[in-house]
Amino acid sequence: MENVVIIGAGPAGYTSAIYTARAGLAPLVIEGMQPGGQLTTTNDIENFPGFPEGIDGSSLMTQMRTQAERFGTKFVFGEVLSVDFSERPFKLTLTGNEVIEAKTVIVATGATARYLGIESEQKLIGRGVSACATCDGAFFRDVPVVIVGGGDTACEEALFLTRFASKVTLIHRRDELRASKIMAKRTMDHEKIEMCWDSVVEEVLSDEKGVSGVRVKNVKTGNVSEIECLGYFSAIGHKPNTGAFVGQLEMDTVGYLIADGVKTKIDGVYAAGDVADATYRQAVTAAGTGCAAALEVERFLERQGE
Repeated sequence: MENVVIIGAGPAGYTSAIYTARAGLAPLVIEGMQPGGQLTTTNDIENFPGFPEGIDGSSLMTQMRTQAERFGTKFVFGEVLSVDFSERPFKLTLTGNEVIEAKTVIVATGATARYLGIESEQKLIGRGVSACATCDGAFFRDVPVVIVGGGDTACEEALFLTRFASKVTLIHRRDELRASKIMAKRTMDHEKIEMCWDSVVEEVLSDEKGVSGVRVKNVKTGNVSEIECLGYFSAIGHKPNTGAFVGQLEMDTVGYLIADGVKTKIDGVYAAGDVADATYRQAVTAAGTGCAAALEVERFLERQGE
């Protein structure tokens, strides 16, 4: 039986592993099908403390993994298919029907950004295509960008991008925004933001450097046009990776885990990172909650005399 099993291998999972490993708990990390998480698709990270020149996302995750391994963390490549948190020890069923028992569990499975699913869009992720304006906006200083969406998140990110971009075009498939009235007004009133109504992206255009524009179609007229841009941002939401925990852990209507800090309603089960964070979704905040979850695990096991 494991003292602690950490499900997920992004900033939250690896930070949890570093802290629990240094506490002598010999954590087991289940890495999932994409070790390193979303950051492995990011070429340059300039806002993670300690790297003044920036760092490649995959390199950052590799360094965090190495640090966790140095202190005795064990790793399993695979995916958790289902869990039983009804009693301790907790049981986790992995790919291949392997069952692991654990005294405590940290869920750090993250969330997956939603994209339109266009082939050209997928190919350019990390080369001008992003789902995080806060993370990548600063790379697009004084150049035009587009953002796809119509809710509060799209408006917030469009407004954020005006700090850097020369022009922001917000593409929305309807003729009015779904965002709150105040956010919609701020967005439409901003001198740097241009609205592209009733339109859908058909293709993300590119050259040898990356994104060069988008081809859009007006859903009412059928007219097709091109918009020049060097950055493309998807703001149509995120999907928390919580399918394995349905019926076991409390979730909101979207699927994000509900926690008090990092504590779920089940003693000994904790949630860290984007899987329980629909607001910030940053590597550094994920790492912070990973630390908090690890400390809670230590305290829980001490109280149990384990």
